[in-house]
Amino acid sequence: MKEILQQIKEVVVQGFKDCGYDEKYGMVTLSNRPDLCQFQCNGALAAAKEYKKAPIGIAGEVAEKLAANTMFSKCEACPPGFINMNLSDEFIANFVSQMAADDERFGVDKVSTPKKVMIDYGGPNVAKPLHVGHLRSAIIGESIKRTARFMGDEVIGDVHLGDWGLQMGLIITELKLRKPELVYFDENYDGEYPTEPPFTITELEEIYPCASGKSKEDEAYKEAAMNATFELQHGRKGYQALLAHILNVSVTDLKKNYEKLDVDFDLWKGESDAQPYIPDMVQKMKDDGFAYISEGALVVDVKEETDTKEVPPCMILKSDGASLYNTTDLATMVWRMKDYNPDSIIYVVDKRQELYFTQVFRCAKKTGIVPDETNLYFVGFGTMNGKDGKPFKTRQGGVMRLEYLLSEVEEKMLEKIKENGTMSDEDAEKTAKIVGLSAVKYGDLSNQASKDYIFDIDRFTSAEGNTGPYILYTIVRCKSILAKAGDVVIKGSILPAHSDSERALQLELTKFMAALSSAYEDMAPHKICAYIYDLANAFNRFYHDTKILAEENDEVKASYLKLLTLTRDVLEKSIDLLGFKAPERM
Repeated sequence: MKEILQQIKEVVVQGFKDCGYDEKYGMVTLSNRPDLCQFQCNGALAAAKEYKKAPIGIAGEVAEKLAANTMFSKCEACPPGFINMNLSDEFIANFVSQMAADDERFGVDKVSTPKKVMIDYGGPNVAKPLHVGHLRSAIIGESIKRTARFMGDEVIGDVHLGDWGLQMGLIITELKLRKPELVYFDENYDGEYPTEPPFTITELEEIYPCASGKSKEDEAYKEAAMNATFELQHGRKGYQALLAHILNVSVTDLKKNYEKLDVDFDLWKGESDAQPYIPDMVQKMKDDGFAYISEGALVVDVKEETDTKEVPPCMILKSDGASLYNTTDLATMVWRMKDYNPDSIIYVVDKRQELYFTQVFRCAKKTGIVPDETNLYFVGFGTMNGKDGKPFKTRQGGVMRLEYLLSEVEEKMLEKIKENGTMSDEDAEKTAKIVGLSAVKYGDLSNQASKDYIFDIDRFTSAEGNTGPYILYTIVRCKSILAKAGDVVIKGSILPAHSDSERALQLELTKFMAALSSAYEDMAPHKICAYIYDLANAFNRFYHDTKILAEENDEVKASYLKLLTLTRDVLEKSIDLLGFKAPERM
């Protein structure tokens, strides 16, 4: 089903052509003066120069031609050369009726040429709990993934674990101090290693910060950790077995926490999975003449003549031969291309890493790891800040664990729900989890990803204003009215609007396709949020203006209920793409 703007544009383009003007002037946009009209065309202003005519004259000719089309209830030329248009109520009603008839996609067509897309988001480190710094990557990436799938792409989400490097050596070193009797530390041991890990997730999460702190104060301890890292990376069996335990325990816990966020990954690959690809990749870079030694390190030049800022070489190996994040990320691209051959790879990462990814992307293209036709996208996000404008911290000044943040929001929502006194404690707790998650996700996603934002728990949990709970409250209101309608048979089409508020609601529904298309193309979940906020506002005005269930005309009541059902369904589909759902009541 064509977007409504596309349908209008086709008619306006034909109008220009019929009047003898180039079709390029038939561009149509939403009106920037909705008090005057719904849509506008400014093409006559541009055409005036080419055709040496007054713009108002051109606009008048085209408007007269268009006015005969039943699509419009108004089409008029306004000085100095605008064409102002309103759609007929019949056309709008027919459009939303077609949306309602498509109860799975609501008129949204899949893309004509679906792509295979890999999306790299999440990026947690093993042996560490998720904290608020992991929130944005997870929920922005999840929404981009869901939206791309809805639009027809084949999308593979990869968590890309931080499971390599010095942190593993630190854990092994500390564990050896605490439990030296474990067989993993016996270099002569040749048997099977235990299947049960020698630590719990709680112990593991305590071991790493303890080891990290020691390494900063004790040079010998740090040296031992670096040596353990080296031995692990060069295949020491006992350490490899410990790494398997660390991954198993940590990933099991990470999956539980991501499940609470309603975030799901297809792949749980990590930096360690890229290691086998590094030697051949590095050798090929050398053989092809791209990699060379600079100040002891192996690097690849990635600067371009058009650069206005300095772009340093991409370092592949340090002077001691050790790999870096660059090395791992490039090797990860090697296996992604080998195993999946995606059309594009999207990285959802802190925007402060933009230069780093510029280097890595250019190196991947230059050295042939990724072919020219494969797109590499960097979706950089800003910082989640506290009310003081600084990165969000606990009251004690530390980085807050993500599960504590979610619990704090759930408790806030539970207080508000219990104040109403309409639910049992059990139902209130279930509802608080659902609404609390909407508060966190919508509070984040409603901001443009690249911008910093203030995490304000009081504002985010409010049922008023541009918040998740407000959107859910609107959906629940729709559900409540439909439940009260009971056995009313909702048949037939949606009728032309009976009031200004109904017309505004129908017109807002027609914009769903364009909103999703724009959010998909720009990888911008905030555009879905902006749309559903406008839709919720339009519905609530209609609700307050209209006696839906008290309507005496059965055909009109059925039309109202069909319109209400479409509104609920579009809102629920939208929040599903944002990564949360609505309760049955609030």
